[in-house]
Amino acid sequence: MAKGKVRKIIKETRMGMRGKLILSLGAIAAVLLLSSVISVLEYSKMSSYVSDLIAKDISSINDARRLGEAAEEYNLAILAAIGDGSLTELPDFDAQAFMQKCDSLSAAFTGTSELADSVKYAYSAYMLTSMELGFVIKADFINTRDWYFNRLQPRFGRLRGDIDNLSLAIYDDLRSNSENMDSSLYRSIIPGIVAVGVGLLLVVMLLLFMLSYYVKPTYRMAAGLNAYRSYNKKYNVTFDGDDQLREINDGIAELTAENQTLRKRIIALKNEPKGNQ
Repeated sequence: MAKGKVRKIIKETRMGMRGKLILSLGAIAAVLLLSSVISVLEYSKMSSYVSDLIAKDISSINDARRLGEAAEEYNLAILAAIGDGSLTELPDFDAQAFMQKCDSLSAAFTGTSELADSVKYAYSAYMLTSMELGFVIKADFINTRDWYFNRLQPRFGRLRGDIDNLSLAIYDDLRSNSENMDSSLYRSIIPGIVAVGVGLLLVVMLLLFMLSYYVKPTYRMAAGLNAYRSYNKKYNVTFDGDDQLREINDGIAELTAENQTLRKRIIALKNEPKGNQ
């Protein structure tokens, strides 16, 4: 009685075929799902970070372009006024907005702070020289065209060159961030690749497990049954296991043994002399 209770408890606590298959496939699904989540989170994080850097670069490039356009417009306005002789005062120029853009570009990137400072120094030198125009116009002994091309224009060339160098530095940073975005894409793919590899390994292990613990015993059981049915050989198939397949095999062994015993009794009864029946 106690032995039967122990068997019943063991039977209730052990994992059956369904549980083993669910556990194996669930492990594969969990690995693939986890890796997919990690890949998506990694790519989203890197993509958001690099996208912000790229947007910052584009905004800085536009600011540098506006600096160049503002300086070019101011310089051409001075040239036009000198050409037609209608200059009575210096053209309007938003110096505060210009300096604010320089300060924002200086604070935007560590690699461009020195270049932005150079733009501010060149701008200050250019503006100081441009303020000489009022004195130059009033002075009869100074040719305004010579002053413009020989004194003011070199200052403007220096300012324009510094703005171009600043723009090139920002373009380099933009290219570097774009390359980082590509590399971040590859880094985010790595967990997925690893997960696929692990998933394939688990699939192979599951296949070997199925072949070893289910397919091979099933073939042996089929061969044993065929030998029993065709040649009345004793069914003696055994294998390791504690699930339903083992119970089926034990049941087949008991049934075939009982059937062979019953056949022997029937044959013995048939061979027994009639007078003894």
